[in-house]
Amino acid sequence: MAELHNFGVKPIPCHAWNQDRTQLALSPNNNDVNIYQKQATGWKLMHTLSEHTLQITGIDWAPKTNRIVTCGADRNAYVWQLNDGEWQQELVILRINRAATCVKWSPDEDKFAVGSSSRMISVCYFESENNWWVSKHIKKPLRSTVLSIDWHPNNILLVAGCCDYKAYIFSAYIKEINNKPGPTVWGKKMTFGYLMQEFSMPCYGWVHGVSFSKSGDRLAMVSHGSEVCVATGGSELVTLRTPHLPFLDCLWLTENSFVAAGHDCNPMLYTVDDACSSVTFCCKLDQASKGAGSGRAVSAMNMFKMMDKKGSVATGDNEPQTKHKNAILQVLKYSDDKFSTSGSDGNVIVWNVKSLESSIEEMKIV
Repeated sequence: MAELHNFGVKPIPCHAWNQDRTQLALSPNNNDVNIYQKQATGWKLMHTLSEHTLQITGIDWAPKTNRIVTCGADRNAYVWQLNDGEWQQELVILRINRAATCVKWSPDEDKFAVGSSSRMISVCYFESENNWWVSKHIKKPLRSTVLSIDWHPNNILLVAGCCDYKAYIFSAYIKEINNKPGPTVWGKKMTFGYLMQEFSMPCYGWVHGVSFSKSGDRLAMVSHGSEVCVATGGSELVTLRTPHLPFLDCLWLTENSFVAAGHDCNPMLYTVDDACSSVTFCCKLDQASKGAGSGRAVSAMNMFKMMDKKGSVATGDNEPQTKHKNAILQVLKYSDDKFSTSGSDGNVIVWNVKSLESSIEEMKIV
């Protein structure tokens, strides 16, 4: 059902897989990117990328071109190429004056987008004349930090979730490298930086995660207001306020089902009807075995230890009965029927959707 991989005790805010899923790039909440190779006995550290001077905030690995892009709080981004067994960085001209917060390759891997605290998005593409990556900026109407970004499958549209309680869909069409795009459900006009659609969160929460469906016709958003939202082109935002702790990321599994995860340490499945008019909570994907943590004897010594440490007689039963012991920070696609999560507990977990569906009675992927 789930494969758990531990990489220490430090949080893992971002991770990325190579094309065949035999290598994993992650940052242990510092300025380094560690690249691990999967082996029979576990994971072996192969490379450490140390060009950044402050904390890494985003990593993405392009599967076709085998390039890694990273961004950090030092206001820089780097594109890494593997040459003769060594990863070498290429210069990226971001032109931002505050921290970069997230980064993602476009589906065609000819450009990438970097969100930042400078209230702008840098869309970067390669300029062969100077052998560097240059950027074009999307600024208006952004009024706060960009927390999350995702690309539409057509390689043109870009969605951004921000700290101003809104999500925006922009055109990132660059005529120097892109063919003229066709119309989508989000609109027809696609000059660079054009605002296609804007969504406001009803509960005024930071938009931590955004995700386009495989067709690109649907958009999922999760916010710090513990709400999940979906929308399709030209329609109103559909919102479900949940009783759970705030979510930090989301990912579509099918056109009608997506998973959201965050401070509850547990991925949760939500379904959407065919008309995209309602969102329904389906189930939690990490369900504790019955009787877990119960029937534990409390000795006098343990009782006094707990009273001294926590001011209660509890013996650890309050520890989360989930595989992640702390907040889930990122949800990433692994394959068609698998996804991976990384968390503040130093774990990266690969979830098998098909095996989960067969073992959880109320779970139904639509």
